[in-house]
Amino acid sequence: MEFDTFTISLLVLRDDAPEWDDETAGAMQDAHLDHLASLHEQGQLVAAGPLGHDTFRGLSILTVPPDEARVLKMADPAVQAGRFDVIVLPWQVPAGAVHFSPTRFPHSMADVEEK
Repeated sequence: MEFDTFTISLLVLRDDAPEWDDETAGAMQDAHLDHLASLHEQGQLVAAGPLGHDTFRGLSILTVPPDEARVLKMADPAVQAGRFDVIVLPWQVPAGAVHFSPTRFPHSMADVEEK
């Protein structure tokens, strides 16, 4: 049997995560979204989104090997600012079992809120 290989990345809220005012939090969210959208446009990220959990805050599925995925995810402004730690895991599924449709990732909260 053949397998397709992806890399899963989890963003984990740090115990010592900085507390931000609304302006800083908004700017950091925009920078985080822009980073994800750029990875998607470069073909390195196929899916990403928030998780409804207090500790595990986001999940990404990447097309690159785990070592490369770790480097890319560590470059996220929210990670660099000390808000999140990153867990990176290889993921294999039977070939063809998972398909990702072309889409556009938002570069900012303004993009998210567009109708």
